[in-house]
Amino acid sequence: MTHELKSEALAAWYKLLSEPEIRMDAQDQYDELLKAADEMERKGLIGSDEWRNLVRKAGVAFSEAIEGVGRGT
Repeated sequence: MTHELKSEALAAWYKLLSEPEIRMDAQDQYDELLKAADEMERKGLIGSDEWRNLVRKAGVAFSEAIEGVGRGT
């Protein structure tokens, strides 16, 4: 059961990473990704290494989105 919950939570996290919700700016997306990663760790679905990896990926996506705004994209 825990493996299934983990798989579902990670799938939702990666979907949000690749497809932010409508009217969600980069900051909102980043905040939601961090909240989701925190919640998965709190529930014991992921460990600290996995949590750090997700937070790192969220940070990269946020940086790229902000960088793109400055370039007029």
